[in-house]
Amino acid sequence: MQPLTHINTFDILKLLSDPRRMAVLRLLMSGPATLSQLSKTLGSYPSKTRHHVKQLEQAGLISLVETRVVGGYVEKYYQATAQAFIINMAVLPEPPSGEMIIASGSHDLALESLAQQMQADRRVPDVYALPVGSLDGLIALRQGVCQIAGAHLIEADGSDFNRSTVRHLFPGQPMALLTLAYREQGLLVAPGNPHQIQALTDLTRAGVRFVNRAQGTGTRLWLDRQMRRLGVATAVIQGYQTIAATHTQVAQTIAEGKADVGLGVLAAARKYNLDFIPLFEERYDLVLTKAATSDDLLLPLLDHLQTAVFRQTVAALDGYDATHTGEKQDVD
Repeated sequence: MQPLTHINTFDILKLLSDPRRMAVLRLLMSGPATLSQLSKTLGSYPSKTRHHVKQLEQAGLISLVETRVVGGYVEKYYQATAQAFIINMAVLPEPPSGEMIIASGSHDLALESLAQQMQADRRVPDVYALPVGSLDGLIALRQGVCQIAGAHLIEADGSDFNRSTVRHLFPGQPMALLTLAYREQGLLVAPGNPHQIQALTDLTRAGVRFVNRAQGTGTRLWLDRQMRRLGVATAVIQGYQTIAATHTQVAQTIAEGKADVGLGVLAAARKYNLDFIPLFEERYDLVLTKAATSDDLLLPLLDHLQTAVFRQTVAALDGYDATHTGEKQDVD
């Protein structure tokens, strides 16, 4: 995906001047969909829909978020990216559906569940969780193109998460960190761990194919730092430049036999029946301005964080701990 700060608005507007592409984009702003689902909704042929989807994907307005094998066929699910919402808010006359909350940042399964639960309640604003990485999410928040950023950036000394980065990006501005969950990260490998991978140093072995996360994600920043501490030259790791957009995509890539190992959360490993080698536990925060914690638009979401229903949802995810979900820390 293109960086959030490098959008060619003229080209985007030209692309969206076609009402069929605009219709595809609006549908994918509402949630993930396949080519078949889009074609059925639009009353169009799949080949024509595919043409518009590819153009939107090349422009960075939509991205492939998941593939599933159903009845021997591969179904690809697409969804609007953060750039689509930025363009929508900046230059288009109306949002896709009333009021909405954009949570942009690191990919997280609990945040996805939060968005789904909020979207199922017609009485509250829709929530869109857009995985662009911790740093890009915080930059989007600073630029005012989302209301919430999701981040899990560990401090240099390992003592805390997100505080120093938030202070650096929002100097002099009162901010708040809301704990979404603690979660376990580690190495995801095929069932039975055929390459007998046990540690990060095993990634350098010949024949071991790695799938990585993008630069700017909290997972990638942690990994790069660990490799420097271990004195490991990442250039010798096969696949270190192979990028998966989400933890789920890391797991899927390994499950499909396209890689042997990746770094991600336990819940993603379990979703694809992979083995898991635990490495560390981290805190995932929702970052917002202190003023936004009393914003009427965000109050339903903030209230939902405190509910037993949501805590139970988080606790049901493998490797997630909901003990501190909803706790608030001020960053002044």
